[in-house]
Amino acid sequence: MTEIVIFLEDIDPVIFFGCNNLLLDKIRSFFPKIKILSRGNEIKCLGEESEITLFAERFNELIDYYRKYNRIEEQDLEKYLTDPEHMRSAASGDFEKVLVFGTSGKPVRARTVNQLLLVNDYSNNDLIIAEGPAGTGKTYTSIALAVRALKEKEVKKIILTRPAVEAGERLGFLPGDMKEKLDPYLQPLYDALHDMIPFRKLETWLEDGTVQIAPLAFMRG
Repeated sequence: MTEIVIFLEDIDPVIFFGCNNLLLDKIRSFFPKIKILSRGNEIKCLGEESEITLFAERFNELIDYYRKYNRIEEQDLEKYLTDPEHMRSAASGDFEKVLVFGTSGKPVRARTVNQLLLVNDYSNNDLIIAEGPAGTGKTYTSIALAVRALKEKEVKKIILTRPAVEAGERLGFLPGDMKEKLDPYLQPLYDALHDMIPFRKLETWLEDGTVQIAPLAFMRG
């Protein structure tokens, strides 16, 4: 059996491991053969040499990532522990690449490993399906990529489409033309567009068809 001690220098373990040691428990679940004890800024690990060596390598890279971005999220941790190449790519500076500048001048970047994976896959694939829980940035990252492609003249237009299906509540019959009927369903997309395109510019693009609205039923076939 091999024992090592890792010190978290200049790192608050409460913030690093999350509320109630959520991230530490996640790390333990990926290394079930290692006994991991945390006391203050000291991490003590006991296990077979091969397992300890792998753990130390992954954990130290995790520390480097945290020091660079001052954060680490549960989904990032899962992606890193199952596919460390993506975390190394993130730690090397890929998170610093700007997708597009927002209307307030704030840069829009990938903020999680999965968002970075989506951005990288966009460069190599014509069709991408992003699946995940609400709030993980699927829509926002996709809109940022679409706006960047439009501004860099990679595409001539953006078509926004989604199924016109209520989530529990029924809206009933909506007045207006097709755009006005679909607006309630497309509000998250509009919010993202307004963050990245000035209001008047977006209105112009909507009028001349550069940005189009279409229900999914109209896109079939």
